[in-house]
Amino acid sequence: MKAQIKPRIDLIDRTKLETVIPLSVPFIINVDPADTCNFQCKFCPTGDRALMKKTLGRNHGIMDFNLYKKIIDDICEFDKPIKVLRLYKDGEPLLNPKIAEMVRYAKEKRCVKRIDTTTNAVLLNPKKNTELIAAGLDRMNISIEGINAQQYWEFSKCKIDFEKLVENISHLYENKKECEIVVKINGDILSEDDKKKFYEIFGDIADGVYIEHIMACWPEFEIKGVEVNQELGLYGQPIKEIQVCPYVFYSFSINSDGSASTCFLDWSRKLIIGNTKTQKVKDIWNGKELRKYQEMFLMKKRKSHLVCRNCSQMSHGLPDNIDDHAEKLLNKLNKKT
Repeated sequence: MKAQIKPRIDLIDRTKLETVIPLSVPFIINVDPADTCNFQCKFCPTGDRALMKKTLGRNHGIMDFNLYKKIIDDICEFDKPIKVLRLYKDGEPLLNPKIAEMVRYAKEKRCVKRIDTTTNAVLLNPKKNTELIAAGLDRMNISIEGINAQQYWEFSKCKIDFEKLVENISHLYENKKECEIVVKINGDILSEDDKKKFYEIFGDIADGVYIEHIMACWPEFEIKGVEVNQELGLYGQPIKEIQVCPYVFYSFSINSDGSASTCFLDWSRKLIIGNTKTQKVKDIWNGKELRKYQEMFLMKKRKSHLVCRNCSQMSHGLPDNIDDHAEKLLNKLNKKT
């Protein structure tokens, strides 16, 4: 097998957040090319189309390209490049017909060090692959929902040509140049034979492969039809609940309609901290709304927040834990102002 067994996030040599907070420039900004999806996965609110019709605040469409360019131009106003522009949040990024242009525009501006995305890959084809590679995409995380067409239908209610999917991912890998390809799957729904098959199929057409565990990612969304793993976290780590959300100190998200959320899991738009249509990205990052969340977490008041109090990311999905540094970091944050 050519691929390394590694997760879609960088767990090795991570920056110790307690040594750099507060940040003048975010490490990561999520920008959502499209908040709709061609899948209806059991674990995802976006796939629950009846729920989406009822949910206020969801644009449920693609991001306007002129708005996107404004966002990238705004990002260039930071005093140094951000580490990662993540073209992904709620939906399937490849549903945006200008996804390659989005990559290219950000690359040409030279205000981000790396551009990545996460996709179900069903819309990949040689033409799309070539466009994304030529545009300069640095990393593609591919979410696989089964090892055959039947499993895809059962889990995602999507009829696919599985052999064609594999063929298109293989083409991408063979022509990827500097683009890193990481393929992952939810392992808790697979038999041991299925897991072996996953490695056999994708181990030679990716740079990294990984079998994750199922967790309830999205606050206030009830997963139906699959069991959340209560023994191991998303990346196989021990489950441990923390009080201080680390994400608000190095990242935030911009939804497909231009509104900004403090959290990449804000599927219901209840954690809005600004709007890029009327505000500069830099001003949102340095704004009072995000600061309120940072202070709340450092004072360990997460359990008092109606949305954040039940976030499983704080127990099943975290690579960082800064709970023991909360008081010190709060003092540093207050000194900043």
